Amino acid sequence: MHIGLIGLGRMGGNMRDRIRNAGHEVTGYDQNQEISDVATVPDLVAALPQAQRIVWVMVPAGEITDSVVTQVAAQLHAGDIIIDGGNSKFSDDTRRAAELAERGIGYVDAGVSGGVWGRENGYGLMVGGPDDTIATLMPIFDALRPEGPAEEGFVHAGPVGAGHYAKMVHNGIEYGVMQAYAEGYEILAARDDLIDDVGAIFTAWQRGTVVRSWLLELLVKALNEDPDLDEIRGFVADSGEGRWTVQEAVERAVPAPVISAALFARFDSRQDDSPAMKAVAALRQQFGGHATKAAADG
Repeated sequence: MHIGLIGLGRMGGNMRDRIRNAGHEVTGYDQNQEISDVATVPDLVAALPQAQRIVWVMVPAGEITDSVVTQVAAQLHAGDIIIDGGNSKFSDDTRRAAELAERGIGYVDAGVSGGVWGRENGYGLMVGGPDDTIATLMPIFDALRPEGPAEEGFVHAGPVGAGHYAKMVHNGIEYGVMQAYAEGYEILAARDDLIDDVGAIFTAWQRGTVVRSWLLELLVKALNEDPDLDEIRGFVADSGEGRWTVQEAVERAVPAPVISAALFARFDSRQDDSPAMKAVAALRQQFGGHATKAAADG
């Protein structure tokens, strides 16, 4: 297959490589012309097969995604497909799909997890859209997802909006898991009269324990690089999905105390530096390449 990919940042560029390595053709566009295959979005669309053009949009959620989808759609015709692989809010997907459907353009929302490690390990994919459209796109999804059982690493979660809804909840859970590890780190670090090496404890937990996970491995990696997390400030941003998860929990009267507390802890991190929030910041940097603030920045 041959697809267009707009947005070649931390994840998009690695996705382009992984799809190409699977034998497909990718024409990529990015504002950074040093990494872009073409000069403009119209050039990207023109390079695609005219029978059915597929464009994957991988840019920040919100107004930027709306703008890019509008720009791309203006170049497409009935039968073409746009995939939004960013972290859009699921309600935006419903609106975009309806607008595009008026012109016969297909729309799929794809929640993508895997961070900066996805090129090597594969990406967890949660997609929403019509059955026939998803079937058309399966060669690309198969190229991106990890090797292993067909039911793992990929799910057709439901109609348009379901993919990003699943990714929203995934990220809400991620908030809670990271916060639990981080609080455990702070408790251990507080007993320096008893605990000789916090990093060694987390390292030991990677095998044979019920709390082992990839996030735990990444925390160990962060502690190996900076044992006392002196080089990182405990400032943790939130990109939206945690808030949306909590909002949905409120709307559905679903108790979500852990995810809610993890979200509010991120708010607290912007007011006061703490060892726990240093650990969360370090984890986000490890798995997603997210920006951090140096300790010297205060």
